[in-house]
Amino acid sequence: MAAPLIVVPDDFPSVFEKSAAHERALKLGEVRVHTARGADEEAELIRRIGLASIAINIRAHARFTDTVMAACRNLKLISIWGTGTDNVELEAAGRRGITVTNTPGVNAFAVAEHTLALMLAVARKIPRIDHEMRGGAWPREMLTQLLGKTLGVVGTGRIGARVVELARAFGMDVLAWSARGDAPAIAALGARAVSKDELCRAADVVSLHLRLGPDTRGFLGRREFALMKPTAFLVNTGRGALVEREALLDALTRGRIAGAGLDVFHEEPLKADDPLLRLPNVVLSPHNAGQTPEVLRDGLLRAVENVAGFLRGEPTDVVVAPLKRGR
Repeated sequence: MAAPLIVVPDDFPSVFEKSAAHERALKLGEVRVHTARGADEEAELIRRIGLASIAINIRAHARFTDTVMAACRNLKLISIWGTGTDNVELEAAGRRGITVTNTPGVNAFAVAEHTLALMLAVARKIPRIDHEMRGGAWPREMLTQLLGKTLGVVGTGRIGARVVELARAFGMDVLAWSARGDAPAIAALGARAVSKDELCRAADVVSLHLRLGPDTRGFLGRREFALMKPTAFLVNTGRGALVEREALLDALTRGRIAGAGLDVFHEEPLKADDPLLRLPNVVLSPHNAGQTPEVLRDGLLRAVENVAGFLRGEPTDVVVAPLKRGR
């Protein structure tokens, strides 16, 4: 049997090439890695995948649409590095006989730590104070402590569960909302299950940890911001589109909420004229909450091990299995 052709069409910025995961993949078949920008263009993504039977997806800007999958007729597996699958049309993949896998939980601790870092940075106004001091000022203003405050965690997967644990160590009371509505499981984490509206009304900090899908897009909008306290903060390390963009901008500029810590955005990277860049009550990071050496190493290796499992006929971390054999 001929060795499978494995393509990494979107290693930009490059993290895969010459990594331990790359070396492991070379033992599984012929590997082609594309490190130049361009996978965000549909025609270029199709060209790069070509006749490959396996694609390892590194970046969410490469969108595996039905058109892409229809054109890449040999494609049998999309192995995603990371948890999010919103850049893959999952129904089309199953219909076209393509397995989709991901690497859930690998970045949970790193993203949870970043969530707390953003929470603290916003509450303590650290970026702004640092900037003012470097300009010669000595700002002395009231800050927000987390002890005794209420955190509302939206989504209680591995990241959300770790955020609950860290927040409780700070002495916060934790409320949680889960799409599964599993109150006993939430209670076991040390949180209390509540409705979406109750969480918005009661939380001093709202932290988003949902996967993006049709049912979660725009999860927070004008109605939800109107329910929140004017002293509340939003932290989003999930996906930008979980929040209605214009509603967020309005809430931040009109003081409907006190501030936000954001690692994810509707359009990435941010454009130079994005109004978020001008807001003093927002702390920004460039979608890098999970960018640690440990996460890179373990996550990329797991994505390749998912390829190995698929080739053995024992796929792991399956998000979508083919609905039918063949194409």
